[in-house]
Amino acid sequence: MKLDIITLDNGKAGSIELKDDVFAGPVRKDVLARMVRWQLAKRRQGTHKTKGISDVQGTTKKPYAQKGTGRARQGSLRSPQFRGGAVIFGPVPRDHGFELPKKVRKLAMRAALSAKNADGKLVVMDTVTIGEPRTKALKTRLDKLGLSSVLFVGGPELDQNFVRAARNLHGVVVLPQHGANVYDILRQETLVLSKDAAKYLEERLV
Repeated sequence: MKLDIITLDNGKAGSIELKDDVFAGPVRKDVLARMVRWQLAKRRQGTHKTKGISDVQGTTKKPYAQKGTGRARQGSLRSPQFRGGAVIFGPVPRDHGFELPKKVRKLAMRAALSAKNADGKLVVMDTVTIGEPRTKALKTRLDKLGLSSVLFVGGPELDQNFVRAARNLHGVVVLPQHGANVYDILRQETLVLSKDAAKYLEERLV
């Protein structure tokens, strides 16, 4: 497949030939769902914790006699039925991540790129750079391009002027080529790849 290359000023900068296997393949929604779930699970800190009965500070004395009171038998004031007591089967610190085969991750990435291309939301730009780190200057250019919710994927090193200019723009995300991921691609309406990023992803996903 062939796509036109544009500039940040909405000019033409030639065209690029991309492989159909990567950018025009089947859109597997089931695989995309698995991939997003895997990414979000890996992001979870897993630091939530409640106190079990051994963690609760307090007396170990039996509250009252086993028999003769007419009340239910109790063994500890630290039990969950008492105020300030333990939580039974509460969350403990753990890793929420799980394994996902590498071939499934690659398939999900191809599906995400193909989905953007199928929706007409895939743009290839010559370079993701700007001359000055001014938010207003970048906002003006994005308005001319009709971009509001957009993910920019630059080359191996990001242009710091562009990063600073985009920092305060809501809905604009900038990532290096090795940071491109399914969740961010699907979360933003439009995907803008630099020429270098497009070739990098093509080689990586073939």
